Amino acid sequence: MLIKKRGSHLIPESQVTPETVYLNRRSILKGLGMAGASGLAASSQAGIFDNLLGGGEAAEVPQAPRKPLQYTQDKAADLSLTPEAKVINHNNFYEFGTSKTDPAENSQHLKTQPWTLTVEGEVENPGVVDVWELMQQSSLEERIYRMRCVEAWSMVIPWLGLELGTLLKKFKPTSRAKYVAFETLYDPKQMPGQRSRHFGGGIDYPYVEGLRIDEAMHPLTIMAVGLYGKTLPTQNGAPIRLVVPWKYGFKGIKSIVKIRLVEKMPPTSWNRLASHEYGFYANVNPEVDHPRWSQASERFIGEGGPFSSTRQKTLMFNGYGEQVASLYSGMDLKKYY
Repeated sequence: MLIKKRGSHLIPESQVTPETVYLNRRSILKGLGMAGASGLAASSQAGIFDNLLGGGEAAEVPQAPRKPLQYTQDKAADLSLTPEAKVINHNNFYEFGTSKTDPAENSQHLKTQPWTLTVEGEVENPGVVDVWELMQQSSLEERIYRMRCVEAWSMVIPWLGLELGTLLKKFKPTSRAKYVAFETLYDPKQMPGQRSRHFGGGIDYPYVEGLRIDEAMHPLTIMAVGLYGKTLPTQNGAPIRLVVPWKYGFKGIKSIVKIRLVEKMPPTSWNRLASHEYGFYANVNPEVDHPRWSQASERFIGEGGPFSSTRQKTLMFNGYGEQVASLYSGMDLKKYY
């Protein structure tokens, strides 16, 4: 059942305009009964959320219990949601090509059902999760987050997902678990960028990423399975991806098949490719420039034509400093970038 939860760290819809972009999807926020397993197996990429939003005959939907929403003033109150069409057509997913439009064009044949996620390493109960069953059984939340790319562009996206910490706790991490390593599907037949260093940006595949255990367990960190009230499109990392809103977007590894809890800092793809440009932490920091461009400002992709955007100042930790700055107390963030 989908239950909407809201905390002071989230951007309330009352401060995310225009409302018309999202009002027609608000029915999903009332709490929706998930489709049965047979429906999940038969659903297309449009997905279980689409069906619940009125695409086809809808079953009687039970009302989910909800607490009153509590809002606090957001530091980016003038932002609007990035239009869905731009979110799904402007992507970095080098497994399908390096152009922003390549993922939408080249990922449509990626088979996302069935899909399993292996959790192993420093856990008491290693195991394999059926991702589509996980969607059905979890209390998914809507999270409206800013997303900041290391290339100095940004979006505001309404994700659907569950806290990574909630998922990891089911496997009982041991005291030796200091980091969490992630791995994307490796299938060159389905992912053309994995079979061509030129087409795939020179990355050594499979794509890997990592977080410190306290970052992974932080309530802002989610495993997203949807956006704009729908299951994730393949170009956005279907069927399950990582979202860490205070870090640059390349930390948000897509189409995940494996999570491994480890004692030592794991390798990450972009750090391995160019360590002087892409650090392990990748926290959004306007005071630490990329070697080839400034990070002091960003191009927000919002309403308007295909090239319409607004230039705005970059916020420390992408605006989530109140919630996450304590994770890095005493660290030199210019050294540990």
